[in-house]
Amino acid sequence: MTQRFDIAIAGGGLAGSLIALALKARRPDLSVVIVEAGDAIGGNHVWSFFASDIARANRTLVDPLCAARWDGGYEVHFPAFSRMLKTPYRSVTSENLAAAVAEALPADAIRLRQSVSGVEAGGIALDDGSRIEADGVIDARGLSRDLLSNLNGGWQKFVGAMLECDRPHGISRPVVMDATVDQLDGYRFVYVLPFSDRHVFVEDTYYSDAPDLERNALLDRIAAYADAQGWQIAATTRVETGVLPVVTGGDFDAFWRTGNAGVGRAGVRAGLFQPLTSYSLPDAVRFASSLADLPKLDSTSLARFSRRYAERHWRRGMFYRTLAKMLFGASAPQERYKVLQRFYGLDERLIERFYAGLSTFADMARVLAGKPPVPVTRAAMVLAGIGAPGALEGTR
Repeated sequence: MTQRFDIAIAGGGLAGSLIALALKARRPDLSVVIVEAGDAIGGNHVWSFFASDIARANRTLVDPLCAARWDGGYEVHFPAFSRMLKTPYRSVTSENLAAAVAEALPADAIRLRQSVSGVEAGGIALDDGSRIEADGVIDARGLSRDLLSNLNGGWQKFVGAMLECDRPHGISRPVVMDATVDQLDGYRFVYVLPFSDRHVFVEDTYYSDAPDLERNALLDRIAAYADAQGWQIAATTRVETGVLPVVTGGDFDAFWRTGNAGVGRAGVRAGLFQPLTSYSLPDAVRFASSLADLPKLDSTSLARFSRRYAERHWRRGMFYRTLAKMLFGASAPQERYKVLQRFYGLDERLIERFYAGLSTFADMARVLAGKPPVPVTRAAMVLAGIGAPGALEGTR
C-alpha cells in the first residue's frame, strides 16, 4: 500500500514534531505525515530551556507546549557557592508535544509503532512493506551508532523521576545544578523542577566517560536526595532516562556522508545540539522555523538546506567542543565540577548566550580568561591531541 503526502518526516521526537508544527502553522496548505517507531509522539521526555533561548518570533511555536513556567529565575549550588539567576525557565513535556501534533495533523498523518526500513528522496519505506511517497522527505530519527562513530567525546546520562510528595516540598524555583552531591562517575549534579507545590521532578545527571546507565542505582540516589531534603514521597508518576553525546571533536564530512544524502536531516541526526550541554531544544526550534520559511520544500532543496545549516552549526560549535575536550580530557572525573563552578560565577547574560549556543567572541574570551580550573599542563596536552577523548563508538 502506498500513500502520498507533500512532506514526510521520519521520526516523531522533538525535532520532527517541531518541524511538523511549524509547517502546519506557516504552510497550512501542505500535507504532512510523521512516522514514529515508538508508542507516542515525543516518547517520554521533559525538555527544559531558558526563556532567553527562544527568539520572540518563535515563541508562538513553543509557548503552547510548555507544561511549567518559572519567571522567578533559577538556582545553582556548588561546593564553593550558591547563586540565584534571574533568567526565566520553561519546561516542555512529551505529552504536550503529542497533544499539539494531534491537533495540528489529521489522525491518519500520525503513524505510530511503524518502523522505517528506508528513507530516500521519493519517500519512506516501512518494515511492513508499505510505503509513503512525498515530494519532501526529512530524516529526524536521532543518532545511530554509525553516525556516532564519526564523533569524539563523552556522555551526559541521567535518570529523572517525577515525585509526588505527601506535603508541599517547599521548592519555589528550579535548581538547574546542585553539584554539592557526591561526585561519582564523572561530574555529577542533581536537577530539580518544582512542577507544583507537591510535584517535583528530580534528575540525577552525570558527565561520564562511559554510556552505561545503572537505572536502579540512580533511582536509589534520587530517593536518597529526596530524603535528605525532608520530602516524603507518596508516589513516582514518571521515570525518564537518557544517554546523550557530549561532543569534543570529530569529522563532520564523514558524519554527513553517513546516511542518505538525498533527503533533509533534522535534530540530533543532523548534529543540531549544543556540543557541551547536549541541549537540543533551541536548535530544534530555530531549524524548524527556518525550514518552514524555505521557498522550496522538495527533497533536493531540503537536503541542501540541512547540510549547509548543519555545517554552519558545526563551525559555530568549535568553542563548545574545545570546552568539552577540556572537561573530559584535562579534568580528573571527580574534579570536573570545578569547570562548571567557575563558569557559573560569570555574567548572567553570558551564561544565557552559552546555553543558547550563541556565545559572542567576547564571551569566549571571558570564559577562557584567568586561571583555568584544570591543570595547565594537562590542558595543553589535550589541546595538542594527547589524551583527548576518543570516538563515541560505545553502545547507548
